[in-house]
Amino acid sequence: MADIEALITILSFKENIGRQRPAYSGYRPAHLVQPDYLTTGEHQYESGIVEPGETVKGTITFITPEVYPNSLWIGKIIKLQEGSRLIGYAEVTNIFNELLRKKESGSGNPL
Repeated sequence: MADIEALITILSFKENIGRQRPAYSGYRPAHLVQPDYLTTGEHQYESGIVEPGETVKGTITFITPEVYPNSLWIGKIIKLQEGSRLIGYAEVTNIFNELLRKKESGSGNPL
């Protein structure tokens, strides 16, 4: 089962940023879920494909969510990478895995 739903943007290739080819469901880039932690996650796109320069709705299933609990919230932007190269972003729109949900402060904002 997917950990999150997100709006996933794949950047078009320019100056060694982005991708030259489309990404298909099953694509597994690295995700910068915390400033010091990259993890892999498998994407599933509603359309099955995302072309460089496009944004689509999809889900992400992370391989090690237990390592970074309480680290995600609705609206968080996660950088997508291939090695050290930035290739896109995922904006969290829904969290299915409660282990990942950031606890909220009294003001309603994530801590």
